[in-house]
Amino acid sequence: MDLQISGKRALVSGSTKGIGFAIAYELAREGARVVINGRQPQAVAEAVERLRGLVAGAEVAGVAADLSNPAGIATLTAAVPQVDILVNNLGIFAPAPFADIPDSEWQRFFDTNVMSGVRLARHYLPGMTAADWGRIVFISSESAINTPGEMVHYGMTKSAQLAVSRGLAQSCAGTGVTVNAVLPGPTRSEGVGEFFAKLAAEQGIPLEEMERRFFAEGRPTSILKRMIDPAEVAALVAYVCSARAAATTGAALRVEGGIVSTIC
Repeated sequence: MDLQISGKRALVSGSTKGIGFAIAYELAREGARVVINGRQPQAVAEAVERLRGLVAGAEVAGVAADLSNPAGIATLTAAVPQVDILVNNLGIFAPAPFADIPDSEWQRFFDTNVMSGVRLARHYLPGMTAADWGRIVFISSESAINTPGEMVHYGMTKSAQLAVSRGLAQSCAGTGVTVNAVLPGPTRSEGVGEFFAKLAAEQGIPLEEMERRFFAEGRPTSILKRMIDPAEVAALVAYVCSARAAATTGAALRVEGGIVSTIC
């Protein structure tokens, strides 16, 4: 299927690895001109070269900027003033007992997971509206609906992304700009892999057993019963970013393996 985005400029925040890189790869395969973002210049440069190696002829650029603060947003938007496709993928997570989460951590999670996307959308939306074409996608999580007791602050930010994406979509009514949220489930990204490996080592069990226990005890409603591959998330995101998804807007689209048990 031709997604009809060849030549479109796409920015994927937090895309040096994991789901973000997988999304950048899918968009580049479809001919989009991709901008990769991360905090560390070396990581960004390595990701750009990796993507160029994977997709022959890909037009790829990279901008190193910490998008959790306005200064980083300014750095990125100065380097990339306009885009056709914005994928707000940047996000952090960490388990912590609710009583042990200080105000500073609540603020850090909100600034990183929510305000980065808010600020980027605020900058790029006027250009999309003027062109009467644009795609904004927030990478949320099944945790937006199933708030995890071990990461309440993370779940809060993912729920906030749903509110922002829906409200922003409504503000774009009657235009060629769509805004959607995509909700992945537990995904085998580098960060999640390291997290599970640490838990397995602490409990003295194999990684495979750690993952089995996670789905049996932590996410028992999962139908998939396995970790999701980043490419499986990226496939849905690429479609949502495409010209073919023009009638999909204001939606919360799940790619979470059936963990969310409600039909709607």
